[in-house]
Amino acid sequence: MPMFTSNRPAAAARMFVSTAAEREIDRVSALIADPELKWLFANCFPNTLDTTVRLGTVDGKDDAFVITGDIPCLWLRDSAAQLRPYLHLAKDDAPLTRLFRGLIRRHARCVLIDSYANAFMKDPAAPTSLSWSTSDRTEMKPGVAERKWEVDSLCYVLRLAHDYWHATGDTEPYDATFVQAAKTIVATFRAQQRKEGPGPYRFQRRSDQPTETTLAGIGVPTRKTGLIHSAFRPSDDACTYPCNIPGNLFAVATLREVAAMAGSLLNEPALAVDAAALAAEVEAAVMAHGTMVLPDGRQVFAYETDGYGNHLFMDDANVPSLLGLAYLRCLPADYPLWQTTAQAVWSEANPWFFSGRAAEGVGGPHIGEGQIWPMGIIVRALSSDDDAVIAWSLKTLRASHAGTGFMHEAFDKDDPARFTRAWFAWVNGLFGELVVKVANERPHLLAAQYS
Repeated sequence: MPMFTSNRPAAAARMFVSTAAEREIDRVSALIADPELKWLFANCFPNTLDTTVRLGTVDGKDDAFVITGDIPCLWLRDSAAQLRPYLHLAKDDAPLTRLFRGLIRRHARCVLIDSYANAFMKDPAAPTSLSWSTSDRTEMKPGVAERKWEVDSLCYVLRLAHDYWHATGDTEPYDATFVQAAKTIVATFRAQQRKEGPGPYRFQRRSDQPTETTLAGIGVPTRKTGLIHSAFRPSDDACTYPCNIPGNLFAVATLREVAAMAGSLLNEPALAVDAAALAAEVEAAVMAHGTMVLPDGRQVFAYETDGYGNHLFMDDANVPSLLGLAYLRCLPADYPLWQTTAQAVWSEANPWFFSGRAAEGVGGPHIGEGQIWPMGIIVRALSSDDDAVIAWSLKTLRASHAGTGFMHEAFDKDDPARFTRAWFAWVNGLFGELVVKVANERPHLLAAQYS
């Protein structure tokens, strides 16, 4: 890479083209002094648009199917997060308007297929194409690629819909189908409070990894405190305790956002009241049951709990995470309990924090011990107001792509050349989002050399 030649597909081979996105690449790149960092940004920022978007129409309306990268299915969480870096460009760019409208509509239809599924097929009548899902012991419906129940999947649907409306004022995609999907999401969250029993969801998978299945199809016993239960984490790994605190706090934030939409956009006052009431109940449950004291005496948010007083402290790089609560607007960045928690996450108090010759950072059980996720480094920087932390993050990310010009799922703490997922669009876009944020708020950090 002597001249840092672009690793983007040739213009004619790109899946989606946005003039606004191209202008943004030029604008931000002009602020970046370090040639390798500039090259990384120009490769990563448009990766979702270049490689993962399938735009079309359904019943005469825009439709967008956005794959994760090397897995050709749509994850609710990933696809919503993949579009986020372009949100500020959507208002004045017709192709991006179509893309956001199309994904919001696609998400609504997916939720109405199965609100417990995390991933979907492009063809809503097709069986799963994922080999690992074909024999799962659960109710697999046509159009579902994987059926791991994760609270955050539905939160991301609400977050994308709210933030697009808020950023653009566009009301076009919020039709009767969207309203029904929003009501279904709130009803699913209520069912998974499990006050009247475990609810309808069951899932088991034959695997040599315990993180791929659940005890008795529903997880370990819990005391019903008002917290929403989740079978799986944002990493698609099984929860140790079914009440995942980052997921519950994300639900609180997005329930309040859909309540605002229901009251002023959707003309659904009952939905507004229901969503706001559920948000208040879950928030109170988090504060009553979702904190713990570390062995050194610090009070922090737990990662998971069972409601019986058993808590797990750890963090996983996948968002929502404890580290990502401020980034996701679940809590203010200056909230003292979150600040203490974030400090503990980025330390040996977290069993999934690793430090090696190449870098330090947060990983998770999904890839295993000693593996650092660039996503965790990026989210820490996005949440920080410390120039030193942000500069260190940019330098570390620049040094960990192993010559590929893209971010990866995870890399070995001692050797970035040992990495997973060469094509993982979410983290590429997240890196682009970080660089844009730095360009807008701290351009002096992009004027530095990071060699």
